[in-house]
Amino acid sequence: MRILSLVVTALVTVGLLAGCASVDPAAPSSAAPSVAGGPVVAFYGDSYTLGTGASDPAKRWSSIICRERGWNEVNPSTNGLGFVNNRSLQSVDELDTVIAAHPNIVIVTMGLNDNFSMPEHAADIQSAIRVDFSRLAKELPNARIVVVEPFWYTDERPTSLGEIIGWVKAGAARIDADYLSGASHWIEGHPEWMASDGLHPNDAGYAAMADKMDAALETIAL
Repeated sequence: MRILSLVVTALVTVGLLAGCASVDPAAPSSAAPSVAGGPVVAFYGDSYTLGTGASDPAKRWSSIICRERGWNEVNPSTNGLGFVNNRSLQSVDELDTVIAAHPNIVIVTMGLNDNFSMPEHAADIQSAIRVDFSRLAKELPNARIVVVEPFWYTDERPTSLGEIIGWVKAGAARIDADYLSGASHWIEGHPEWMASDGLHPNDAGYAAMADKMDAALETIAL
């Protein structure tokens, strides 16, 4: 029952973190300067894409990737957010912000926090994935959509993680989006990559994630 204990502890901690971030997504200038002629890339994610735990927004993996590739970053990612988790607590829906940016590329990195609503809300999570992905495909018909396997933060993995990964992968296939597998293992076995809260990567962890994301994007010629 050790995994269950970890999940319950994480649920309480992540819930406490949902209202506070160590980086400010409303001030992207230090992380993502405007690149003339560069594509607009929007990120639909949680704290692991917001960059919680990093010393500066510029050191989160999304901003490293955008800087290296000449992309203009739109990153409204939110602590504690999932396809269903904490969704009703948002004054502005993150997906609305992503769509309103009219991005050339959308990178979806959602699903970690929904593990804390399993198995009770399994049907709701599956439905939310279908609705969110359908909205992206319908409202951004010219955007390239990249769906990333949900991130995970401990070496131990609850059964729910595999289930959610399967639903996300199926959702990506349903809208003919690119899918990047393996991301739930990216920081596995590296406690030195974790911030002092024990839940989020530190600067070294985000740098490692950026390297792995860069390699994964290369496999889909992006």
